[in-house]
Amino acid sequence: LSAGDGGDAGDGTPFGHGAYEIACLAAGGTMVAIDAVLTGQVRNAYALVRPPGHHAEASTGRGFCLFGNIVVALKHAQAVHGLQRAAVIDWDVHHGNGTQAGFYTDPSVLTISLHQDGLYPYDSGALTEVGAGAGVGTNLNIPLPAGSGHGAYLSAFERVVLPALQAYGPELIVVASGFDASAMDPLGQMMCHSDTYRALTQMVMAAADELCGGKLVMSHEGGYSPVYVPFCGLAVLEALAGIRTPVEDPYLGGILLRPGQELQPHQAEAIERAVRKG
Repeated sequence: LSAGDGGDAGDGTPFGHGAYEIACLAAGGTMVAIDAVLTGQVRNAYALVRPPGHHAEASTGRGFCLFGNIVVALKHAQAVHGLQRAAVIDWDVHHGNGTQAGFYTDPSVLTISLHQDGLYPYDSGALTEVGAGAGVGTNLNIPLPAGSGHGAYLSAFERVVLPALQAYGPELIVVASGFDASAMDPLGQMMCHSDTYRALTQMVMAAADELCGGKLVMSHEGGYSPVYVPFCGLAVLEALAGIRTPVEDPYLGGILLRPGQELQPHQAEAIERAVRKG
């Protein structure tokens, strides 16, 4: 099909000519990024790849994703580098069902997903999904109410994500970096902005410095505002590189004027439910 006019790889995953080869490059790009970090060539890396991967499952594509880029890359790292403990943090607005499924019974990978509650995919992402078999306790979902913004995301990290990383002690941290939780994304209803992603990146970097010698890889996922994704991505790359470029986010001021950026009581309750479950 890839050699012809394309086809349909599953739920919400049509593909065109050459898509198989392109998807292989996306998974391979994430593999190369992890290789570079684990072998000490670089301290951290960002795999700017397309198509995304966190919805793809073993037997089907889903949600624009053909292959599970992070799943493939981590299984490669386990086989080639002897990686024994990795953590995946997914801050895409949609639940990372494919990454969850790839390691649901595997205690060697901690999977954490922060996502908008009740958004696609509708059959996964609940607090009750904590892993199975040997993997019980190594899958953590943090479904956040629509309208959650900077305060809610930072609180979720402080109250749930960072303590989970501390308790698990990974050798490598991987972030499924989607920017569709931004206030300008057409497929989500969240309120994040470029400084949210900058702050989250700095928090993950500090955790990586403490827990695994700074070993951190990000793999690009969703984000459907062609106007705003570049500013969110730049904020993350600046944080990873420890620099500030002259480029300013021209939309940040307007987003900050919208009400609800601070942590709201109902958002705090949702986060506390995740704390209790974790």
